[in-house]
Amino acid sequence: MTNQGCWQGSKTARFAGELAMDEPIRKQTVSFLIRRFTEAGIRPRTRHGQNFLIDLNLQELLVKTAALEPRDVVLEVGSGTGSLTAMVAPKVAAVVTAEIDPQLFQLASEELYRFSNVTMLRIDALASKNHLNPQLLEAVRSKLAEEPGRVFKVVSNLPFHVATPILTNLLAEDEPPRTMTVTIQRELADRLVASPSTKDYGSLSLWVQSQCRVEIVRILPPSVFWPRPKVHSAIVHIELDEERRQRIPDREFFHDFIRAIFAHRRKFLRSDLISVLGRETDKSVVDEILSRLGLSPMARAEQLDLDQMLALCEAVRAVRGTASSAERKGASRNQS
Repeated sequence: MTNQGCWQGSKTARFAGELAMDEPIRKQTVSFLIRRFTEAGIRPRTRHGQNFLIDLNLQELLVKTAALEPRDVVLEVGSGTGSLTAMVAPKVAAVVTAEIDPQLFQLASEELYRFSNVTMLRIDALASKNHLNPQLLEAVRSKLAEEPGRVFKVVSNLPFHVATPILTNLLAEDEPPRTMTVTIQRELADRLVASPSTKDYGSLSLWVQSQCRVEIVRILPPSVFWPRPKVHSAIVHIELDEERRQRIPDREFFHDFIRAIFAHRRKFLRSDLISVLGRETDKSVVDEILSRLGLSPMARAEQLDLDQMLALCEAVRAVRGTASSAERKGASRNQS
């Protein structure tokens, strides 16, 4: 974890998002990046996933796809040089942007001081692999609470190494973003939209598709980034679907269940369920669940669609709940 810092843009602007000075927004091109990095005496850090989008048309496509409105509060993970932030800020009520690298934080602050509605956080966006940094969420909630009707969105060129936990953990929140428009590795994008019985289909596919509609907007070659990554990327638009989300009675249990059941992809479904429920579970209970749901014991988790997985999860949760209730009653009798 890094030392935490907070910074907010100039208060002299006349209204949120207005430039404090009549200066043009500097575009993130290769020449701009090389000059800024040379002036600062720094280099991009691969360990932080620093690959900067340099195609101006694609930067504009990313922002356009987000369909931003004046009431929006936008979260950006990875401020970079502040170029994307500067494109977003004039369109929205507030931007909260997090940067782990202190040198990039300084570069971005020199570009973004003009925006009164930008809050910069020099923090790691993740407290751990499974938890977002509380300071990040507190900053977003604070901006959302300033006026009624504000809408939470994410617009970000996500650093490759944190993209999966950022997206996953945001959807675990009680109040997740309305939309997330991001650049990520193409491999990850393929997993988000994958269908059953494909190599990319897994727990991440189910977790996101159970709550959202997902679209791959554009595939990006390595040449549109500086430095060039070794893989293709994609612009992805993820839109929250409340009806889908309401179909999951216990999101935490569902998340743990699908991760467990995909832990060994080549296992048959019957073996998966025995592992999930515990080896001491009567095998007839597992067989009854599969029979009742019309699932073959020889099927694999990757063959089940979302509806089937939701039904299977609820059946397992019911068995777990029954077992827990019996254990509590037994403990109570022993105490008396």
